[in-house]
Amino acid sequence: MTVRLARIIADQPLSLDEHITAVDSATAGAVATFVGRVRDHDPDATDAVVALEYTSHPDAEPTLHRIAEAAAAGTDAVVAVSHHTGRLGVGDAAVVIAVASAHRDEAFTVCREVIEAIKRELPVWKRQVEADGTTAWKGIGG
Repeated sequence: MTVRLARIIADQPLSLDEHITAVDSATAGAVATFVGRVRDHDPDATDAVVALEYTSHPDAEPTLHRIAEAAAAGTDAVVAVSHHTGRLGVGDAAVVIAVASAHRDEAFTVCREVIEAIKRELPVWKRQVEADGTTAWKGIGG
């Protein structure tokens, strides 16, 4: 099974350990991970960023699964990926990816392709909230 976990979560924090465990295999010589976190600034913001509010389309979870499958196609990589929805504060994880493979290059390559495809294709939108109450919607992707 190439994709062991692909989900949209709204009711609990994302766990890097859970994703690493999901891709664990005796054949894996490498595990590459990515954690996308809410930061306290944005080049377009006029004030400090205090939160991001993520909203997803009902097709987001099947799309996330398809993204993970496509990134791992033709490799021995195994993928676990989750994207959070709802309101997240600074420091909270919005996206967690773990990719296990026999070799590091493949694990890094697949992990990078998953996050880049999420940014391009996943029907998840975010509203950025600044300290002064200003909000701004950001385009498709996480």
